[in-house]
Amino acid sequence: MPNNTENQEYGLPRSGHDTASGGPIVLGHGDYRYEVSGENWGQLPDGWYYREATAVAVDQQDHVYVFNRGTCPVVVFDTDGNMVDSWGEGIFKNPHGISVGPDGNLFCVDNGDSTVRKFTPDGELIMTLGEANRPSEPMSGIPFSAPTHVATDPVSGEIYIADGYENACVHKFSPDGEFMFSWGQSGTDEGQFNIVHNIATDSSGQVYVADRENHRIQIFGPDGEYRTQWVNLSRAAAIYIDTRGEQDLVYIGEYFAGIGTNHMGTRLGPRVTVMSMSGQVVGRAGTESYGSQPGRFFSPHGIAVDSRGDIYVAEVAHSDYGRGWNVPEELRSMQKLVRVRSRD
Repeated sequence: MPNNTENQEYGLPRSGHDTASGGPIVLGHGDYRYEVSGENWGQLPDGWYYREATAVAVDQQDHVYVFNRGTCPVVVFDTDGNMVDSWGEGIFKNPHGISVGPDGNLFCVDNGDSTVRKFTPDGELIMTLGEANRPSEPMSGIPFSAPTHVATDPVSGEIYIADGYENACVHKFSPDGEFMFSWGQSGTDEGQFNIVHNIATDSSGQVYVADRENHRIQIFGPDGEYRTQWVNLSRAAAIYIDTRGEQDLVYIGEYFAGIGTNHMGTRLGPRVTVMSMSGQVVGRAGTESYGSQPGRFFSPHGIAVDSRGDIYVAEVAHSDYGRGWNVPEELRSMQKLVRVRSRD
């Protein structure tokens, strides 16, 4: 964990412009270049705060849902950062993951009380999976013990739940919430997990698991059969698959993978990586170590993309860094990366 000396070096949040040149900070290369906000994105009402944003989702209308541990758990914005709605007060113990299903409804995962809840876009509770504050035994393989995230099959609506911090498996449920089966166990071999932290599906129904502490993405069929893995990643914490373009693209949020004594190392995360469906890196944003300077990240914990290809990154900045730096409770935890379009 960083110390106070490192806090002096890395500073507190400031604007997203290069103070030397006055211009915007642009990360990446080629067709995947992004201008970063550099400060908390989204216009919150006076007196409101995120504390930290843990996850973000974007629906088909480009409404941006920020799941956070601050004033109001779910804050809804348009793509310009104007707040259009908020909900969820008094429901969640520890917000962790949020995702949009093919029917437009949202799954919110609370790793604090070990539940998965499904809501309408305006916050009406539709379904609850798990019994609040009654987690299963750790590493039992039984739903749920500190779950983390939900993905849904884009065609069938079947539900996949990453479970997570105290289990090492994925659970599959029917669209109406009936348990089907589970797979996975603790370990480093194929099909085993070391923190099942995030999960996504592609347009063909394959399941992608961000196996964070094994530094990889594992890919499975809808029956849970292991197919392949992508390695040479930092700590793969967040994954989002954009199926709306001409081809599916995979966006991965990665934590810093070094230790305190090599915090000055580069290309170790934190960063955002864009990959093709064949597992080839086509873009990458961020080469420097963690920090609040424009162009750097803390811990990309949740990621989503809108119809324009802009990326929204939620970071658990305070949990991972702020508590060890003796700073105010809120560090920057929500950034937008605006894709820079090439001129014809």
